[in-house]
Amino acid sequence: MGNRAQEIREQLLAQGRQVKEKRPGLSLLDILEGFAQGTGSLVRLETIPAREARMAEPGRPLPEPLRRQLAGSGIETLYLHQARSLDILRNRRNVVVVTGTASGKTLCYNLPVLESLLEDPRRRALYLFPTKALAQDQLKVLRQLGVGALKQVKGEEEPLFRAATYDGDTPGNLRSKIRDEARIVLTNPDMLHAGILPNHARWADFFSRLDTIVLDEIHVYRGVFGSNVGNVFRRLLRILDHYRARPRIVVASATIANPKALAEELTGCPFELVDEDGSPRGKRHFAIWNPPQVMPGGMERRSSNMEARDLMVRLIEEGYQVITFVRARQLTEVLLRYCQEDLSQKGGGLAEKVRAYRGGYLPKERREIEAALFSGELMGVISTNALELGIDVGSLDASILVGYPGTIASAWQQAGRAGRREAESVSVLIGHNLPIDQYLMRHPDYFFAQSPEYAVVDSTNPHILLGHLKCAAYELPLEAKDNRLFGEYAPALRKLLEEYHQVRTIKKRSYFSSTDYPAGAISLRTTSIQSYTIVEGTAGGNRVIGTMDEASAFPQLHPQAVYLHDAETFLVDELNLEERVAYVHRADTDYYTQAVSDTQIMINEIEREKTWNKTPVSFGNVSVTDTVVMFKKIKFGTRESIGYGDVDLPAQVLHTSSCWFTPSIEAIHEVLKWGRAPSEGMLGLSNVLSEVVGLFVMCDRQDVGTTVDAKTTGAQAIFIYDKYPGGLGFASKAYKLLPEILEACRLLVSECECEGGCPSCVGSPIPPFAQQDPDTQGKGKIPDKEAALILIHALLGLKAYKPKGGTIHPVPVESLPIERLPIESQPGERLPGVEKENLERNLRKGDLPDSEAPQEPMKRLPREVERRLRELLEAASNSHPRQKGVEPDPLS
Repeated sequence: MGNRAQEIREQLLAQGRQVKEKRPGLSLLDILEGFAQGTGSLVRLETIPAREARMAEPGRPLPEPLRRQLAGSGIETLYLHQARSLDILRNRRNVVVVTGTASGKTLCYNLPVLESLLEDPRRRALYLFPTKALAQDQLKVLRQLGVGALKQVKGEEEPLFRAATYDGDTPGNLRSKIRDEARIVLTNPDMLHAGILPNHARWADFFSRLDTIVLDEIHVYRGVFGSNVGNVFRRLLRILDHYRARPRIVVASATIANPKALAEELTGCPFELVDEDGSPRGKRHFAIWNPPQVMPGGMERRSSNMEARDLMVRLIEEGYQVITFVRARQLTEVLLRYCQEDLSQKGGGLAEKVRAYRGGYLPKERREIEAALFSGELMGVISTNALELGIDVGSLDASILVGYPGTIASAWQQAGRAGRREAESVSVLIGHNLPIDQYLMRHPDYFFAQSPEYAVVDSTNPHILLGHLKCAAYELPLEAKDNRLFGEYAPALRKLLEEYHQVRTIKKRSYFSSTDYPAGAISLRTTSIQSYTIVEGTAGGNRVIGTMDEASAFPQLHPQAVYLHDAETFLVDELNLEERVAYVHRADTDYYTQAVSDTQIMINEIEREKTWNKTPVSFGNVSVTDTVVMFKKIKFGTRESIGYGDVDLPAQVLHTSSCWFTPSIEAIHEVLKWGRAPSEGMLGLSNVLSEVVGLFVMCDRQDVGTTVDAKTTGAQAIFIYDKYPGGLGFASKAYKLLPEILEACRLLVSECECEGGCPSCVGSPIPPFAQQDPDTQGKGKIPDKEAALILIHALLGLKAYKPKGGTIHPVPVESLPIERLPIESQPGERLPGVEKENLERNLRKGDLPDSEAPQEPMKRLPREVERRLRELLEAASNSHPRQKGVEPDPLS
């Protein structure tokens, strides 16, 4: 295969360009060990040995033109997984391929597609990638293969077919040409959803000849994005059935726990699994790195951002190419500023060779950064998970992960961006001073032994499904057979659409009857289609410098907020909620801002309830009200708070699913008898839960929220809720796995070395937002660690925990909470009497017949879900502007 980095280096030198050489003898490990000397920061260094390639021959040889083309690229034989995938697809069976980064997964689908086109040039293939950048990257790969297989024409070789990307950046005058002439179309789910499926008649010839569908990087299709993509794929299957097409499907994924199940959930089709990786791999070193304590035995640790800055700057100075991953957009800019300031002081022009990469940058900026990184012109890039995917950025030497990414799968995927193919590499996971990070710092064996998590997708979520049923009706009339594709709630949702005049049913077929363009109202990647444009006011006029989704705009673009872009600071003058525009001006500030919000929760409907260890545990529908109430100013470098300001923005209400539990009267009594405050113990446990849930469900920290509330329970309860309308299964999973989750909380808190509580165990009074810097979390009173441990032991039914230096206090009866009395139903399950009849009807097994349409079984929607959907349909029926299908800018 060759070392791409060395090739680029030689090319640049040949062009007379300056390339800093690595110092002989000073290896990546030398630098790491030098940094760690005397600090104790290097907690664990795991070396993963190099692996030789395992080759295999397919059942029958590849066509000669394709063999010649591969040989021209230096490929003489196939890896084991490539040959096996080819044989499965030749037999018209679907396959999901799960191998490591840079293992040659692209040939697993390119070879069968090219072979098929050689057999019949009229066939078509559809490639789906989660981002535009990946599609462009894979088009380059196809061109390296001669833009497909070749044939002899009058003694000269010419392309047999054309391949092209079709997305929001494709010029209008090329779109019809691509539809008519391209044999391979590379696009993304957003364009398929908003641009292709609604106009399928124009694609009739393409769809009728479609032979292969490729769905790459499926591990990113989880949560709200995956649930939307699952519905888009089902709509695609309806269209293909209409045109009598039966394509084979090939799916590629990074390592996750349930790749086959995820592929089948996303597509509704059966798959065979190929997970034996035959590719070679260079030696890899993985370091677990914990910033040193500022004071021995103290709670505060050195900033993980500063640790990352020092390490990244040193590696770049030594001539190594580095990628650093951070957890938030704001942090890319903060860390870029730190690195550029440090490199500028050292001279040599290296400060210009480091850039940030994140969502919100304009597409042209991102393409420039990708090209500069691949060419070797950039020595370092600081990125969100946007570069976690398989964009070919060349052979990087090192990857730095600032904070645990939230899942084992993401951690290994980010680490794998360095040392592609056979080159030696190093990856460093730098822990934040947060509970889950510090748990991994204390238990590195857990990280290296733990299997990747399950990806959670819920394509039948009524909040998501309703919009896609409208899109499906727009594309083709809905029929009873479509229920097999869209699930048990489809008939009830179809009935709702008919009631609000979105569809009209004639002879059992539902036709779209609105003037809307339904695909234009659905964003696949966020809970809202709305986004805010960021406009800089200059002497020469206004200039667009970025975009941001609505949920992030409120805490980051409020008036007086500091917006960071390419290491420059801008001050927000106005957030126009009607125009959805944030007006900013350039301002040289020495601080940045973070928002503080207040969260309140209301129970709307209980679906399930049980008693576990005397603790009532419930699951149901809730409304979460989030209000940004103030912001604080954080000084660059020192991270000290230098002031606060008020924010006047409307509250954001989220209707979602939640799991909650109310500690028993005995558990509260146990905390009180030691003179501790139960509220502090519950706050600490709530903070820990927000970190630990991600270990059991494949979700990011921002996917799940936790809070303590008593407004609708009569006593303080801890809530774990999904941060998506309707919920996506995370809280439901927590309801089932609560004992295991609480046991992990116990281990995390009890093994922390602090005395009374710290950000590494029970968190802070104001937990950091996902888009903010964990180094600057709330500095007020830390929740009581000992109260949290008393509570956790009582919840788990363990031997009572005796707090350090604790003295038993008498507990007045009047201090005990009033516990509501349940009405018992089945053993282990409890249903409140006021809702017992309704809930039993909703939870009854099997479908409930619809009296108006007895021929079509219909499962009723949960009451609160139906109420919310009716509100949305009512609002839509009062305004009928025809919306254009504008494709969102897919990035991460």
